[in-house]
Amino acid sequence: MITQVVIRLLLAATAGGLLTLASPASATEPAAESALARTADDAGLLWGSCPPFMPAGCGIAVLHGDPAQANVDIFFKVPGRAEIPLHWHTSAERMVLVAGELHVSYEGQEPEKLTPGTYAYGPARRAHRATCASDVSCVLFIAFESPLDAVPSVAAVP
Repeated sequence: MITQVVIRLLLAATAGGLLTLASPASATEPAAESALARTADDAGLLWGSCPPFMPAGCGIAVLHGDPAQANVDIFFKVPGRAEIPLHWHTSAERMVLVAGELHVSYEGQEPEKLTPGTYAYGPARRAHRATCASDVSCVLFIAFESPLDAVPSVAAVP
């Protein structure tokens, strides 16, 4: 069963101190966009396919933003026991594992084990690979600063 996660809380956790106190004038002005909350098992999520080099059964659900523009938030899902091949992103990644157990190896660093609720940061252009070590699917919430991409890599990662 996928752990229930409210994206509103994840966005607050990944905002990195960007929240400020509203002035009285701004409190009365309507927000330009609607607030939202989604869970990883929300039936209304539209799961799209992953790049062809990713494992079969992989999916991406856009939560907020446009994948072709800066500042996009997604859920990334891979089946249990799947291997995510070596790749990199133009953008840094801010992630929270929502479900499963994910083992991640970044170039030049020791592997990390992520369990539900674990925050992870991946630097831009740093090659990495991962394994969904659980029998259930691994689901990551990922916030990208730049447009969404994933580039296969041939660099060595421990």
